[in-house]
Amino acid sequence: MTTSKSHLNILWVQVWVLAAVQGAITLTWLIYNIYLPQLLTQFGFPASLAIGLVLVENALGVVLEPMMGGLSDQARRWVGTRFPFISVGMILSSALFIAIPCVVSLIPPTTVMRSLLPIVLLAWAFAMTIFRSPAMCLLGMYATPAQLPLAVSFVTLAGGVIGAFRPISYKFILSLGPVYTFAIGSFVMLGAAAVLRLVNPPEAPVDRHQAEIVKLPLQKLALILGTGFGVAWGIRFLMDVLGKVLKAQLNTDNIDVQMVWIGLAIAIASIPAGIFAVKIGNRQAMLCGICAIIPSLLIMISVGAQIPIIVLIVAGFSLIVNGAIPFALGLVPQRWVGLGIGMYFGGFALAMSLFGIIFPQPQGITPFVGAVGGALAFFLAGVCIAVSGISETHRNAEI
Repeated sequence: MTTSKSHLNILWVQVWVLAAVQGAITLTWLIYNIYLPQLLTQFGFPASLAIGLVLVENALGVVLEPMMGGLSDQARRWVGTRFPFISVGMILSSALFIAIPCVVSLIPPTTVMRSLLPIVLLAWAFAMTIFRSPAMCLLGMYATPAQLPLAVSFVTLAGGVIGAFRPISYKFILSLGPVYTFAIGSFVMLGAAAVLRLVNPPEAPVDRHQAEIVKLPLQKLALILGTGFGVAWGIRFLMDVLGKVLKAQLNTDNIDVQMVWIGLAIAIASIPAGIFAVKIGNRQAMLCGICAIIPSLLIMISVGAQIPIIVLIVAGFSLIVNGAIPFALGLVPQRWVGLGIGMYFGGFALAMSLFGIIFPQPQGITPFVGAVGGALAFFLAGVCIAVSGISETHRNAEI
């Protein structure tokens, strides 16, 4: 009975296509990050410029992710759909993505033309922010609030599986050549955009008068921003500590295979994480994940990356990451869901940008410092999630 009800409450075809969109996003960023230093040096720039560009792109994301989400909310209100942002953003990002290697291959790197490459790179990063938040908002149409964590788990799975292979994909992707590889990423993005447009159901009309009286939920948006920031720093510290502990434990500098298996385990665990969140509630599931991951992180630096510790980390990580979009969608009114998701991605980008500034040489972070920093970051996310639940309870009591 539960299975049939779940099928009725989730538009599975649309969810799977949106998972393909997430896969395309992950794939293009994977290709971009692998090729960025090579393309820069080929065009006469130092490879170190890649670090600065990534910082700038994250800084842009802090502003642009919430802005695009909020503007898509306005489009939903006035035009009846937020799909123009998705279509334009995905088409533009596809065109700019294939333009990146073309600039390097076809244009001579003269003093005048050299500035064209950073401009195209930043333009592509800008285009990627146009559609991500509006696209993830569609999950609110594809699943009921109660079933949303299960629907999101397939989107998380798609991105996680592709991202898991990053440690061992460098040589293979570089062997394909930039033009061919970027063309694959571009066509995958275009294909995902076309299929998403095809399967997206008609959107319900918006009551403009009702939408006008819904105030901007500043406190809730701040909690979402804080959650995104805490989760991002927590993940960054966690992966750094896990890598260093494994290297010391296995007495080797090459742990690529181990990190691939851990990444795949996290991706696959998103499905049971979604089922668990549906059973007990998404907010409670995220807090369970945080309660599992903080002690695991601190214990790991003493006893090493033992299998029970890794299992707890995988489970906690999946509950937290898989719950982020349902958390943002459920916390703000329907009028502002694009802005809510944009605030989460913006908080994530803010954390990554500041991390690069504060820790320009992450190899110097000791496992102890990383474990404490990660625990504090996840604790911050947990506080934001818990406070959001208290504020919701008070609001319901007043109603």
